[in-house]
Amino acid sequence: MPTTSEPPTEIFTKLFAESRDALHRYIRRFVGSSETAKEIVQEAFLRTYRQRESVTTLRAFLFSTARNLAANEFRHRRTVEKGALGDFEDSRVKPECESLEAEFLRDERNRLIHEAINRLPPQCRAAFTLRVFHECSYKEVADRLGISAKTVEKHIARGLHDTHSYLKRRYTATRPDHG
Repeated sequence: MPTTSEPPTEIFTKLFAESRDALHRYIRRFVGSSETAKEIVQEAFLRTYRQRESVTTLRAFLFSTARNLAANEFRHRRTVEKGALGDFEDSRVKPECESLEAEFLRDERNRLIHEAINRLPPQCRAAFTLRVFHECSYKEVADRLGISAKTVEKHIARGLHDTHSYLKRRYTATRPDHG
């Protein structure tokens, strides 16, 4: 197989060339800003490159890392927005940066993500939740669940694949035509 004979740098360069645009589009949907998505994608590639020796599925790790960074950005932005609104939270004025429609779409996306995660097998769901939402390392997840880090890696990869597939099916099924 040609991939095994390729040096790690060439494998990573190929991953970058094949995944950058798709990853940018994917993350931009979460963060709503092309510039923020660009920064997250860059950081995700850097983290993936640093971990390349210990990861068997670079693309899954890359997308997972980017999604985690996007989730962190989203949480940070929500915290800042809530802090900025302060006492005005009960007022009828919405912040300019988020319309009622954007708020609804965010809530709907979160509901679909929870649905997708709840469909995972229990052990996979536990590993996925610890890694994605609690930002535990693979070793921490392995220690908490009493399984090997390799098994954690397989659960995370399956969790990413299954949730992504579920969200893609649900998104295309519920997406209005913008024709």
